[in-house]
Amino acid sequence: MLLFLKSSSRTVHHYPDQESGIEINNYSDDIDHQRCCTSLTVWSKSLVFGCNGFTVIGSDGNLVYRVDNYSDNPNQIVLMDGSGNPIFTICRRKKLRLVDDNWLVYNGEVGKYCDKSSRKPIFCVKKNVNILKTKKLSAIAYVYNDGSTASSKRCAYMIEGSYKHRSCKILDETRQVVAEIKRKQASTGGVSFGLEVFVLVVNAAFDPGFAMAIVLLLDQMFH
Repeated sequence: MLLFLKSSSRTVHHYPDQESGIEINNYSDDIDHQRCCTSLTVWSKSLVFGCNGFTVIGSDGNLVYRVDNYSDNPNQIVLMDGSGNPIFTICRRKKLRLVDDNWLVYNGEVGKYCDKSSRKPIFCVKKNVNILKTKKLSAIAYVYNDGSTASSKRCAYMIEGSYKHRSCKILDETRQVVAEIKRKQASTGGVSFGLEVFVLVVNAAFDPGFAMAIVLLLDQMFH
């Protein structure tokens, strides 16, 4: 499986009719055609035997990101690069209300207990909860700078779509698409990968590591 994922990962340029291996045509109007975007193949499995996690393959076929021991402490997740160096630590914020589902994102590794760390979070991601379920929500989560979710503060990014169906867009304040999650389709043979393998396409101006951190958060919120 890993060898096949390596052969399928690549860097894509969004020009009409250029897509051959990954079905992403339905959002080609949202990402600037003149920019080079990074296409990452995300596998919801760890390469470490007996562990749960994620494995992310880059356009050159090499391991870019990984998450191991994902289920040991589901309230704290460490995203590592391919060599095992921590990039981001993601922690669930203690609930103030029953419906709260907020996560804090820190640079690097902060230790076993995030709430006791002196380091300040760089982002807070908040799940958009529709308590009454009276209408379909367009935004499923919001990203705030500096760990703040104050109602008076504008979000830095929002996520729209459905993570459950692996169809999400990450948009900035101007509603420009900076990253997108898509179902993965094989270029030949009509092979379907299901939900375990999908594609993360990231605009050149956006940090692919942070985009992957958002994927981990969405997986926790909507798994």
